[in-house]
Amino acid sequence: MAIPHGIAGRDILAVAQTGTGKTAAFGLPLLQALSTGGSSRAAGPRALVLAPTRELAIQIGAELGRFGKAHGLRQTVVIGGVRIQPQIRAIAAGTDILIATPGRLLDLMQQGCIQLQHVRHLVLDEADRMLDMGFLPQVRRILAALATERQTLLFSATMPTEIVAFARLALRNHVSVDASPNAPVTVEAIEQRLIRVVQSGKPALLNTLLKDPDLTRVLVFTRTKHGADRLCKRLCADGVQAVAIHGNKSQSARQSALAGFRNGNARVLVATDIAARGIDVTAVSHVINFDLPMEPESYVHRIGRTARAGATGVAISFCDPGEAKLLHGIQKQTRFKIAEAAA
Repeated sequence: MAIPHGIAGRDILAVAQTGTGKTAAFGLPLLQALSTGGSSRAAGPRALVLAPTRELAIQIGAELGRFGKAHGLRQTVVIGGVRIQPQIRAIAAGTDILIATPGRLLDLMQQGCIQLQHVRHLVLDEADRMLDMGFLPQVRRILAALATERQTLLFSATMPTEIVAFARLALRNHVSVDASPNAPVTVEAIEQRLIRVVQSGKPALLNTLLKDPDLTRVLVFTRTKHGADRLCKRLCADGVQAVAIHGNKSQSARQSALAGFRNGNARVLVATDIAARGIDVTAVSHVINFDLPMEPESYVHRIGRTARAGATGVAISFCDPGEAKLLHGIQKQTRFKIAEAAA
C-alpha cells in the first residue's frame, strides 16, 4: 500500500501492526530514489532513518543492506551503548543512509561530526514508541536541522493524538496508509490463551509449560528488568537454556543474547518491552506474558513476535488476580476475549 506513494515521492503517514513489512515499505522506495540520485555521499547522508531502540536500528540497517546490496549504497548505523569513535569515522568516510537512535544522533550533531542539510528522505519508524520513550522533543530538534524540501515517511503501530499532532508538523500534503483497519488488532494466526495464576505460582507454571517439547523457541515477557534477570537465573538453575535482554544490559550483552536466541543456543529469551518491537526473530513458537503489560498496545507488539512471515504461533498470558484491570484493558483494546486454559 505504501510503496507506490513512496516511489512517487509523497509524504506518508502509515499505520501498520508489527510483521506487516514496514522496513520494505519504506526501504524499497528509499533505495530506488537514492540509486538514481547522484549526489556525493561525502557531503553528508541523503537519507535519515530514526528508530526508537538500538535493536530496531540494527535490524533496519541489516535489512536495508540486504535489499540494497546491488546498488553500491553505503549506510551507517549510529546507536548509543557502544563506542562513538568508530561511528564518527564511518560518517567521515561518507554515507548515503544514516540509521540512528535520536540520542546518539544528537550527540554527533552537538559535536559537529555530522551535517544533515543534504537529507532529502526522512523515515520515522515506530513513532508511537518514540513518543512512549520520551523521544519526541529530541526528534523535533533533529527535524529542525533538516531541509524543509524533503520526503518524510512516518510509520506508527498506533495513532495517539500526540502523534497525529506531530504528523501535522512533520508531513506536508501526505498520503495516509492504514494496514490495520476495522479488524481486531491481534494477528489471526496467533492462538491466544489465558491462564489465571497467582504471582508466586508463575515460575513453577512456566517451568511446567517448558517441559512440552512443542515450545521450541520461547519469548517470555516480564514487566521489570530485575524480574527478567531473576526469572532468567531461575530458568538456568532449572536446566533451561535462557538469556535475558533489557535496558540495563550493555549493547554487546543485548546483541549477544539475541544472537544466542536466534541461533538456537538459547531456547528461551526473557525480555522487557524493549524487545516487543523491532526484534524480528524467525520461528518463535510461543510468546509467554509472564507479567501482563501496563499498556494494552504493548500486548499486541509482544504477541506479534510469533506467527511472523506466514507462520502460526501461540501466545500464553499469565494473569494474577491483581492484573484483572490490565487484562480488561487488553481485551477492550483488541476487541477479543482471550480463551482461558487450565493451569
